[in-house]
Amino acid sequence: MRADPTGRRRLALALAAASTLLVTAFVPAAGPADRAAGGPAHAPRPVAAYDFEHPVPGDPARERDRGRSGTTLELVNGGAQSRVKDDERPGRVLRTRQVSPQTAGTDDWKAGVYGPQGVETLRAFNGARETTVMGWFRMTADNPAPNSNTADPDDRYNAIGLAGILSGTSQGHDVRALLELITVGGEMKVVALGRRVDNGSSQTFAADADWRQILPPDTWVSLAATFDFDNGTMALYRDGRPLPGRHVVAGDPWAVDGPPEPDTASPTDPRGIKIGGSYPQNTQEGNPCDCRMDDLMFFDRALTPAEIMSQYRRTRG
Repeated sequence: MRADPTGRRRLALALAAASTLLVTAFVPAAGPADRAAGGPAHAPRPVAAYDFEHPVPGDPARERDRGRSGTTLELVNGGAQSRVKDDERPGRVLRTRQVSPQTAGTDDWKAGVYGPQGVETLRAFNGARETTVMGWFRMTADNPAPNSNTADPDDRYNAIGLAGILSGTSQGHDVRALLELITVGGEMKVVALGRRVDNGSSQTFAADADWRQILPPDTWVSLAATFDFDNGTMALYRDGRPLPGRHVVAGDPWAVDGPPEPDTASPTDPRGIKIGGSYPQNTQEGNPCDCRMDDLMFFDRALTPAEIMSQYRRTRG
C-alpha cells in the first residue's frame, strides 16, 4: 500500500500551525519593567533606567535601576512622596519641584546620585565615545523658577534642569551629558549640553523652536539628546523625531580636531546623575524644575534616529 504524500503534507502543516500558536501564546507582553529596561526584544539596553515603579525594598526614598548598571537613585527631599499618580501615564511618575522660592535652602524635590570619588556603577560612561539621555517630561508650573539664591524676588534661574550625567570632577552641577533648558542669546532654549573633557569647555546644541512649543504646559513630551564625542556633534529629538537646531559654540570646544583618535570622554567615572535640578548631594539648590518625569534612560552610545523612535513608541504608555 502506497503512502499518501498529500495527507502527510496536510498533517505536517497542521502540526506546524499548532506549534506556532503554542509558542505565540507563551511570549510575554512587555510590562512596566520591560518598558523602562529596554525589554527582552529590544536593543540596546540602557546603562541606567528609572520608571519610578520600583522602590528599594525597605527604603522607598530610593529607586531601583532597571538598566544594566544597578545605580540606585535617591529621591532627594521628596522621598516616597515624590512618586505620584498621573492622569495620563501608567503607574507612578516622579514629581520634582521648588519648595521655598524665597529661601536659600536645600529643600527642593529632585533626584540623583552623587559620589565625590566617582560612581563606580556608572563606569560605562568612563571614556565613552557616545551617550544618550532621554525621558518623558511634563511642565507643571511657571518655569523657570524664582532664584532662591539671590535677594531679588523677581530674579529667576536662567535654566531648568531635566536630566544629565555629571562629569568626573563635578561639584554636583558640571555635566558630561545633559538634557535641559538654558538661556542662549537671551532666550530660553531646549538644549543638549555636553563636556567631553573634565574641567574642559562645554558645547551646546540648542533647538530652534520656542521652548514653550516644545514643552507646552501640562503636556507629556518625550525628549532625547545624543552626544557623539568623537565627531563633536549632538542632536535633539521630540516625540521620536529630530528637532532642528544648531551648535552654539564656534570652533572646537571639545578639542576633537587632530590626533589621537578616537576622541572619548575623560577616563573617569561620572560623579553621578542629576534630575530636576543640580547638586544631587543636596548641598545647595540650582535650576529646579517644577515637573513630572517618567521613563528616564541613560545609554552609553548615541542611539540612531530609528532607535530613538522605537524607544518613544515603546514608552509612550
